[in-house]
Amino acid sequence: MQSRNLGHTDIAVSELCFGTDLIGSRIDEASAFKLFDLFHEHGGTFIDTANFYAAWLDGFHGGESESTIGRWMKDRGTRHQMVIASKLGFDYPECSGGLSAAQIEAECEKSLTRLQTDVIDLYYAHIDDPNTPLEETMAAYDRLVQAGKVRAIGASNLPVWRIAEANLLSELKGWTPYCAIEQRYTYLRPRHGASFGPQLWMNDQVREFSRAHGLALVGYSILLQGAYTRDDKPMPAQFAGPESNDRLATLQDIAKEVDATPHQVIIAWMRQSDPPILPIIAGSQVAQVKENIDALGVHLSKDQMARLNEAGNPKVKETWLR
Repeated sequence: MQSRNLGHTDIAVSELCFGTDLIGSRIDEASAFKLFDLFHEHGGTFIDTANFYAAWLDGFHGGESESTIGRWMKDRGTRHQMVIASKLGFDYPECSGGLSAAQIEAECEKSLTRLQTDVIDLYYAHIDDPNTPLEETMAAYDRLVQAGKVRAIGASNLPVWRIAEANLLSELKGWTPYCAIEQRYTYLRPRHGASFGPQLWMNDQVREFSRAHGLALVGYSILLQGAYTRDDKPMPAQFAGPESNDRLATLQDIAKEVDATPHQVIIAWMRQSDPPILPIIAGSQVAQVKENIDALGVHLSKDQMARLNEAGNPKVKETWLR
């Protein structure tokens, strides 16, 4: 697996990222270690987690994912080879959420302890906090960077105008700017007015902002938890409509042409997009993760990329005023 620099930083990450929202909860530690081992053996170095994973599940309180990653890195001696991204912003037991200086500093210490490390490579704001002055948030992040506890910072689920405002403020103050944007993304496009709650969709404005300013783009929920291929996983209602039917048909056609699975085509399409999007892969079974890793061997032609991009676009006939 090749690597690429994270945005405008000198931090090299693998071309796939491993997502861990269910690690240490629905995916037990023994299974998690096997998945991490597989990812690492194939050159994977980039792992994504968050402080509250998976507090939304009954019987779990948050921190389970980070703690499992920390134990795996200690057991395997891999910490120096890995790039660990974590996040804060959502509330969970004993954490009120938000991006105040006190919250950022306290949650950073918790994450460092769980991960059994002295530095977080990439520390995301996981959600916007309009109740905390932006200057307080960005100053707190910069103090962590200057203290050597964080290497770089990113923005997840923040509106693009807030990211632009934060980076302009950081430039004026000489502080560390956001270098990466992580948002929900997949091949299907959500219908007009669709909502994902606090999760923001990586729209055209985000992609153009990334292109103009050199921020890395990281996509999550890229395979819709298997809805593309599993009969027991209905397609989310946010994607319902004739446009999605057209795109699904094109996806299936191209998967046959390149002798790949639809999931592998989606990963290849994201990586070959302009600007490229770094996919977060996941899976509860070794075979699922291996399928995603094998997508690195799939290459789409210019024609296939064009067909994927244009599928489902409305055909507007030219009319003339008389």
